[in-house]
Amino acid sequence: MPSRPYYLLPLFLIPLVHGLPRDACTALGSGLNLANTTILSASRVSGPANVTSMGICEPNSQALVSFPICRVEFLINTTSTSAVYAEAWLPDTWYGRVLTVGNGGLAGCEIPPLSVSFEGDAKPNAGIDYRNLDYGASLHFATIASNNGHDGSDGLPFLNNPEVINDFAFRAIHVSTVIGKQIAAAYYGSPHQKSYYLGCSTGGRQGTQSALKYPEDFDGIVAGAPATDWNHLIGLGAMLARYIGAPNASTSPNFIPSALWEVVATEVLKQCDELDGVEDGIITEPDACDFRPEAIICSGNTTANCLSNAQAETLRKIYQPLYGVDGQLLYPRIDPGSEADGNIQQVMNGTVVSFSNDWFRYAIFNDSSYDFSNFSIKDIALADSINPGGISTFDGDFSKFRDRGGKFLTYHGRRDELIPSGNSKRLYNLISRTLGMPSLDSFYRLFLIPGMNHCGNGPGAGIFGQMFTASNVVNASTHNVLLAMVDWVEGGSPPNNVTGISLNGTQRTHCRYPQRSVWSGESWICQDDSV
Repeated sequence: MPSRPYYLLPLFLIPLVHGLPRDACTALGSGLNLANTTILSASRVSGPANVTSMGICEPNSQALVSFPICRVEFLINTTSTSAVYAEAWLPDTWYGRVLTVGNGGLAGCEIPPLSVSFEGDAKPNAGIDYRNLDYGASLHFATIASNNGHDGSDGLPFLNNPEVINDFAFRAIHVSTVIGKQIAAAYYGSPHQKSYYLGCSTGGRQGTQSALKYPEDFDGIVAGAPATDWNHLIGLGAMLARYIGAPNASTSPNFIPSALWEVVATEVLKQCDELDGVEDGIITEPDACDFRPEAIICSGNTTANCLSNAQAETLRKIYQPLYGVDGQLLYPRIDPGSEADGNIQQVMNGTVVSFSNDWFRYAIFNDSSYDFSNFSIKDIALADSINPGGISTFDGDFSKFRDRGGKFLTYHGRRDELIPSGNSKRLYNLISRTLGMPSLDSFYRLFLIPGMNHCGNGPGAGIFGQMFTASNVVNASTHNVLLAMVDWVEGGSPPNNVTGISLNGTQRTHCRYPQRSVWSGESWICQDDSV
């Protein structure tokens, strides 16, 4: 990635507050009376500095504070058996904006994305998303983050604890935002003017759930690679593992070892890379790729770097949508091209991916010893019938969010190794049908990102301000989706496209769905589907 100077957000509002005495921060520790909330600490941090993170995931680990803030740590008791730990980072210069950031995975210790580093950023290590806390505060947002109702890197806290699941499914983002706004108002002496949300993966689902369930919480939501239709997505993860022989993959003829996945990835590109007119290692439209695994079946005396008949049939199953017990679509297929990312081994290593393993063990079956040896689509139907905490998050009725003026920007990498990007198309079309709107452009915009992995990285132009300070390579709304959302909400200027940057500095314009990204012979352009 090219080096860059650090710029502050170009804001057209006059700062409401610029610099507050240290006492104004420490006074929050004893001067607030907030419902069901305990202020654990309120301290002034003169950044740049490192602070000790909250939580049990990696105790005493360090989080970077890039600029001076008032750091407020607080606990919200959501019920007698559940609680949310959260922080608010309040920058010295404030323009009246609040930003809540989401989580990832099962939202205890893992936050999105699992693989993104944006060239050198340290991996996150706590349920609270400190890198995005710092990112938001550095852009002068009063920024809020929580542990989403539990600490820990697995789903064990869900076991026989429905209120913890409720925090995870819908409540933690809401209550931490409500209390965080009150803390900001007390500190700055005035209420916020606009409220925003930023998240990816589980964070994308949280943002979507917020629009559906709490439409008043946010004026603008940026929700990347949303893990919506949750139970079906988690079920897909388990079924993919079953296809390759889990939980006894080592003895299964269907198992595909990691070295052979490299052969598959090469063949997928060979068959589909040039469908978009350019041989560049990127499949612009994975839905157009009809991968034929039989092209690399072993023949004659060749037994290495090729597929057995059983493995070819397994790939046929993997590269098709998931259907339910009555033949209904449960989830789109994985994107051809995503197998080239090394993180695909989280899903295809012969064990059930941790998200699926823990959700079904601890939230659906309440059986920590369940081994998936008999798992089938009937178990996904069971998850549907239970739908713990209403977590599915697959509803097209965005009318309340739309009618109160809310704006929603979502993006999805076409090389996403964890969440098929076709599901974001599917959700867009569900909203369109539900609201009777042929185009959702007035309040909802989806950007599909060719060559981008889960939330970022990959060979495509997948850096556009979507998370962490390192993603803000060009400090402008044309290249930064968070700034684009501010322009849309406060300036009435919606993003017609988004310009991304790759790790080698290449730029590409990304189109809003249902437009298509088309090679003109000289550059990538956005073309209406009717053309």
